[in-house]
Amino acid sequence: MSPVFSMKNRLYYGSMRAGDTFIPPSITVDYLVVAGGGGAAASEANGGGGAGGMRCTVTATGGGGTLESALSLFAGGTTYTVTVGAGGTGDDSGSNSVFSTITSTGGGGVNFITTGKTGGSGGGGGGGTSSAGGAGTANQGFAGGAGFNSNDPRCGGGGGGAGAVGSAGTSSGGGNGGNGVATSITGSSVTYAGGGGGSQNSGTRTGGTGGTGGGGNGANLTGNASNGTVNTGGGGGAKGIASGIGGTGGSGVVILRYSDTFTISFGAGVTGTESAASGGYKRATITAGSGNVSWS
Repeated sequence: MSPVFSMKNRLYYGSMRAGDTFIPPSITVDYLVVAGGGGAAASEANGGGGAGGMRCTVTATGGGGTLESALSLFAGGTTYTVTVGAGGTGDDSGSNSVFSTITSTGGGGVNFITTGKTGGSGGGGGGGTSSAGGAGTANQGFAGGAGFNSNDPRCGGGGGGAGAVGSAGTSSGGGNGGNGVATSITGSSVTYAGGGGGSQNSGTRTGGTGGTGGGGNGANLTGNASNGTVNTGGGGGAKGIASGIGGTGGSGVVILRYSDTFTISFGAGVTGTESAASGGYKRATITAGSGNVSWS
């Protein structure tokens, strides 16, 4: 068998004589995969939406998980699935985000009288019945905080974040969303996947604050809650009693880092951009859609 040699990132046996085999070049890809955050229903004293699950190879994963390993993939026309999860609306959970074999779970949604839904990070518990917060997913995010009920006030718990549990609702107001996790995969530190703040049913109490990393704030007595920030996976904030709506979860994001000797191609249905080379790397930031990517 002829020896393997390289030419412009392509490996061949010998000089590619008839019958020789093409070997696709390998590429090492670091990733950040954040799912869509959970939404908060249009009810008083709601819990905050849970943040989307976070998996990453450049900093520790969400939920106190360990650092994940980069993927060894193939360039030269091999395609890989990518999906950016949407944020949840109403009490819906967020949608999953996917890259190749990596899936991050959408954040848990919430409702006034129910336990927060499980998700990448769990939704906060409703204040209607002192409900428990929803559980997070191992190595992706933390649980939501419990709701509080003494008839007056009733206060929802904060949604869980990738970096911390959402705080419980108290007699003083809605619980705060759990904080997210910072990563420097883009070349600078950015925080993702914060939980949404809970709300309350009394004018003398306050809504909870959204967690760092895009979590929406819970509303006070009147007004709209804040949505989770787009492309962070932040959970939606909960609405106040008198008016307004619950916050929508922030959409997720997929960010890929790889050697600057390669160039990515985005398939139909995928919205993404590739950065200029810096420090030996290029980065692809995928902000919406579902389809395939490949490298050459």
